[in-house]
Amino acid sequence: MTAHKQSIPWYLWPFAAIWKLLSVIVEMTGRLVAMILGIVFVVVGVIVSLTVIGAIIGVPLAVIGLLLFFRGMF
Repeated sequence: MTAHKQSIPWYLWPFAAIWKLLSVIVEMTGRLVAMILGIVFVVVGVIVSLTVIGAIIGVPLAVIGLLLFFRGMF
């Protein structure tokens, strides 16, 4: 079999990079630990985003935690 390498459009590259990073984390730590880490990131992201200045860090942290949790589930 030959593997087909798909090229990713430039405007989707950040999402693909985050998804690949999350998949590496899941492979290295395991599904359960990734799900627990995802929940922790979501909780910390929500707590940090309660302030206006903290929302710059908190919202992306919560989104990455949610993606990590879903990646651990599936």
